[in-house]
Amino acid sequence: MINLQNAFARRIVPLIAAFVSSTCLTGADWLQFRGNDVSGVSALSEIPATWSDTENIAWKIDLPGRGLSGAIVIGDQVVVTASSDFRQDRLHVLSFDRESGKKNWERQFWATGRTMTHPKMCVATPTPASDGQHIFAFFSSNDVICLDLAGNLQWLRGLTHDFPNASNSLGMASSPIVIGDTLIVQVENDAESFATGLDTANGKARWKKVRPKKANWTSPTLWQHGDSKPVALLQSSAGIEAVDSVSGETLWKFGNGASTIPSSVVAADSLLVPSNGLTALRLSEKPTDDAKSPEVLWNDNRLGPGTSSPIVVDGKVFVINRAGVLQAADVTTGSILWKVRLKGPFSATPVAAGKHLIFFNEEGGAQVVDISGAEGEIVGENSVGETILSTPAISDNEMFVRSDGHLWKIAK
Repeated sequence: MINLQNAFARRIVPLIAAFVSSTCLTGADWLQFRGNDVSGVSALSEIPATWSDTENIAWKIDLPGRGLSGAIVIGDQVVVTASSDFRQDRLHVLSFDRESGKKNWERQFWATGRTMTHPKMCVATPTPASDGQHIFAFFSSNDVICLDLAGNLQWLRGLTHDFPNASNSLGMASSPIVIGDTLIVQVENDAESFATGLDTANGKARWKKVRPKKANWTSPTLWQHGDSKPVALLQSSAGIEAVDSVSGETLWKFGNGASTIPSSVVAADSLLVPSNGLTALRLSEKPTDDAKSPEVLWNDNRLGPGTSSPIVVDGKVFVINRAGVLQAADVTTGSILWKVRLKGPFSATPVAAGKHLIFFNEEGGAQVVDISGAEGEIVGENSVGETILSTPAISDNEMFVRSDGHLWKIAK
């Protein structure tokens, strides 16, 4: 393990991280998978509904190797990861200037763990995360790399060194998230399955939890009630486990099973879980019943998502199923409000910008749906002409999306 942190960073970074992790997205940074609050919603942003090679594409730049990870935005930087070489054992972290697309820096590392993946996936599948001062890149090889914003290495953890049986022959995809000064990482597979909370200052494990021995590609999410400490919500085939992000204490469990691909999403004080379709749970820091299990508010087996995670906007939950049908339902009751058929298949999770939902399918086709009316309306259809499996990032009125080969900035 390499630790180059200084005392100042140890004191100030947790304060900054706690602030950015609990701030609702209104158009600033996009610091992790589905944004700062892991909602996928940028409420005040306006992204053009149509774009082409000659309109509303600010820049397009080449990327090395392969990468299914989404971009993140930190101030004036756009950061992505990639993997290259025949065995995908060369790991890349790249930073670009958000205004011009010019490369700021690139850092490369050798993978220390297993790099075998399914051909559809790659080693650079998890989206990186940031606390606003550092970049945390996690790869399917179970390597966790911490850099400062100038690209200087702060520490590196090769988790396979400590847990040699932790691997998935199809590849890992769970994206880490930052809660306060803890980096939450899920390494869940059919062998040595665990989740861990790493100290962002030095990479040391604050806690480690044994998890169900089953391949799992979901990403953690977070919930915070008022002034209480943010809670990490870990999803697996067994259900949901709510964990204190600092101590690793289990606060409660929902044990009725859940999907191992699309992730849950928080809607105020409820959690929408891809479980037996879609199940809404009432969130609380400590459930009052003896079983310490949250109350089930509703369940509808018609609302089961395919690969994309659900998203919540203005009191409605939006789910796209394996047939490419987008369904809108009331968050409070689960009542289905309307349906629209889109052109799939989909792997990327949609994002929301203002009154629009933006969906990228696996062929690189983007469909923009206006969700402000009584029915959903497709108002834009676009294509970048390359395979897209990553979830876009939105910052202010700009959207960043990547394929294996390119990164685009889409803006008016």
